[in-house]
Amino acid sequence: MTLNQLDAKTIFSYATIIPVMVIDQLELAVPQAEALYAGGIKVLEVTLRTPSALEAIDQIRRAIPDAIVGAGTVLNTQDFRNARNAGAQFVISPGLTSCLLSSDDTAAIPLIPGVSSASNIMLGLEHGYECFKFFPAEASGGIDALKSFQGPFPTIQFCPTGGVNSNNFRSYLQLSNVGCVGGSWILPKELIAQQKWNDITSLCREMIRIGIKNQ
Repeated sequence: MTLNQLDAKTIFSYATIIPVMVIDQLELAVPQAEALYAGGIKVLEVTLRTPSALEAIDQIRRAIPDAIVGAGTVLNTQDFRNARNAGAQFVISPGLTSCLLSSDDTAAIPLIPGVSSASNIMLGLEHGYECFKFFPAEASGGIDALKSFQGPFPTIQFCPTGGVNSNNFRSYLQLSNVGCVGGSWILPKELIAQQKWNDITSLCREMIRIGIKNQ
């Protein structure tokens, strides 16, 4: 899949769960990604919270060329450029700003901005966006809020993240305006620390099976 073929709707269509990958140890980036991909996770988000993140994106892109690899926690246009230069195929922001929404960089790779209110969504719509990260999902009203958005914003698709976990992700996926969900529960810290990659792969397969079954 080439960069030119990707847009936010396509990314959502390939994802049931987008894992939030926090790369503390660069040498574990590719094994994590391979475990996720083997478990059926095709869209990967590497959050820009650690010094290793940009190099991890580059390494994962090279190791798993068929995965769709993006950058998360993109806060400004410089983050966007850094992510793009590292090889990210999309970027996700926890919020939205006029600078990000109107950046020339968004012509190169898709931006999925974060929203938590009707006003945020309306600002995004003014700039032509229809796919958003709903963040922080649970703290911003969760499933009830997303149901409320369906009426005034029938064309919008969301990726809820923040408080989404193995106990509630299925309920989110049942909503017609939810394209996928995001979270870190799919990558338990204890399994990463113990490098139990087969266990992560098995967990991914089970979560996807449950998620698809309940859509």
